[in-house]
Amino acid sequence: MTSATPQLRAPAPADPPSLPQRNMHRRTLLMCAGTAALIALLVVISGAVGAVPVTLGQATQIVLGHLIPGMPWMSDGSLTALQDQAVWQFRLPRALLAGLAGAGLALAGALMQVTVRNPLAEPYILGVSSGASVGAVLVIVLGSAAVGGISMNAAAFAGALSACLGVWALARINGTLSPTRMILAGVALGTLLSAVTSYLTISTDAQNVISVLFFLLGSVSAASWSSLAGPAIALLIAGLATGYLSRSLNALMTGDESAISLGINATRLRALLLVIASLLTGAVVSVAGGIGFVGLVIPHIARIIVGADHRRMLPVTVLAGAAFLMTADLLARTVAEPTEIPLGILTAFVGAPFFLWLMRRNGADRAGFSR
Repeated sequence: MTSATPQLRAPAPADPPSLPQRNMHRRTLLMCAGTAALIALLVVISGAVGAVPVTLGQATQIVLGHLIPGMPWMSDGSLTALQDQAVWQFRLPRALLAGLAGAGLALAGALMQVTVRNPLAEPYILGVSSGASVGAVLVIVLGSAAVGGISMNAAAFAGALSACLGVWALARINGTLSPTRMILAGVALGTLLSAVTSYLTISTDAQNVISVLFFLLGSVSAASWSSLAGPAIALLIAGLATGYLSRSLNALMTGDESAISLGINATRLRALLLVIASLLTGAVVSVAGGIGFVGLVIPHIARIIVGADHRRMLPVTVLAGAAFLMTADLLARTVAEPTEIPLGILTAFVGAPFFLWLMRRNGADRAGFSR
């Protein structure tokens, strides 16, 4: 019993021993500040990019003018009504929705990787995204009446939660959740739900097929101020909950035995994390469609940069996920202009090679999932 005491008191999982704790805290602060500044810059750049000509300075003026009443440039004629509408009504909500979606998917991926203690876990691997897609596609194809009159957001969340409950039921062994069985159940259930989505797609009218396919590939082109509410509320709830549970997440990463010895109910914690991840995934998929690789790659980058302690890793993951998807959306709008590339295609092109490169790095073993 005595020999196990130092192991329980050690940080879980431990930071790379070559980096002093003070430097890791400083690095975390610098990373958060730098990423937040990048997000602010991306908001301005996104406001200036589009068919209606707007300079970076004008985009900044329009955003500030709406946030701070009484700014002189909003009424002196230097800005046209068309420029104001393009930036405030279309481009800014789109940039913010991309940021919320990226932050939500990155946080959901980080939580799922802790839940199953596997670096490959993300909303798609565990079938949660597939469940959310089934709910949303049902509304697109059959109308809200087919799902009890609920909105697409609610249907997506219900689908994600149903997939979560299915994984939970299939993975239980003698009252406990098996991480390995969770992955196997998630892959099988996700494949089944993807087949349901495919059947709904081919059986609907031709006019709905393009809408469904574009939705499944991911896009924030239809963003509006009202569409920001669901992802923002889900991210706020998940952020507060995971911030409170960060020490418990560290303990869960070391194994169920260590978590239980510290008074943590591992099964209950895993179930709670699955519900939180489902809330995030459903809220994002309902407004942005299927966007992959964000929840897989971003948490790994955060662990390698600031260590695997969730008190540091989770804030970096959220901010980096937002910046990543905002950048991807900006590229999706401009790379093949006037054609827009679906976000899911662009994130796969960027995420897959980068993830393979990460696996080849010697430092990737320090990301909290070493052998």
